Amino acid sequence: MAYIKFKPTTPTRRFGNSADFAELTADKPYRPLTVALKRTGGRNNHGRITSRGISGGHKQRLRLVDFKRPRHGVAAQVLTVEYDPCRTSRIALIEYQGGEKSYILCPDSLKVGETVMSGPQAEIRIGNHVPLRNIPEGTPVHNIEIQPGLGGKLVRAAGGVAQILSKENDFAHLKMPSGEIRMVSLNAFATVGQCSHIDKENLVLGKAGRTRWLGRKGKTRGIAKNPVDHPMGGGEGKSKGGNHPQSPWGQKSKGLKTRKRKKASGKYIVRDRRK
Repeated sequence: MAYIKFKPTTPTRRFGNSADFAELTADKPYRPLTVALKRTGGRNNHGRITSRGISGGHKQRLRLVDFKRPRHGVAAQVLTVEYDPCRTSRIALIEYQGGEKSYILCPDSLKVGETVMSGPQAEIRIGNHVPLRNIPEGTPVHNIEIQPGLGGKLVRAAGGVAQILSKENDFAHLKMPSGEIRMVSLNAFATVGQCSHIDKENLVLGKAGRTRWLGRKGKTRGIAKNPVDHPMGGGEGKSKGGNHPQSPWGQKSKGLKTRKRKKASGKYIVRDRRK
């Protein structure tokens, strides 16, 4: 897969690029596995804006991706590799031997016509969903369960990959894409391989309009506002606001630790991502 550079016919096209979508094999999704998305505009049930920076965006249909893959021991054939507007990774439509279809996260290098399987008896092969207990150390994995049976929660973005460093007692030590080392139960499932669309990091939107298509609205900088509207506002000419960078309501935005000290999952972090 590669990215196409636009011709600089306008200032907005000068720096933008787009994926060539060469790996996709279908133009439209499998309709029964999609639902319509309703736009909120950042407003709650009272009509008040509770999340700033959300705009309309392009109309989308949410693909119902199967993160649990509970049909163990049943082989499934890859029918298509598709684009998902609601996530950065590509998805694959698979069909089980009984005729049932489902969407899964498409690992890198998974091709149409190949066979995937889930369960403890599945081979250690790209696309198979296997317990961490059965996966050798050093194997790249994604779509990892935090708790067994709840479905994959970790490492699901484009190009995401975690590595099994070691296994001790009932836990596997995984190195996350952020650099964090975390303990995960050996009974938890993970998908072998790396998430597809690795070149996502090279994407350049190029203009504000493409950001609006994604549902994100531009925000006014705090130092550009008046003192009545923001703690960092006011001052003659360009100023740094006289205050530590913060939100309109005083929440510090640089260096303040917001993670709960007594969060239940904190005991499973072996090494913090910042160290």
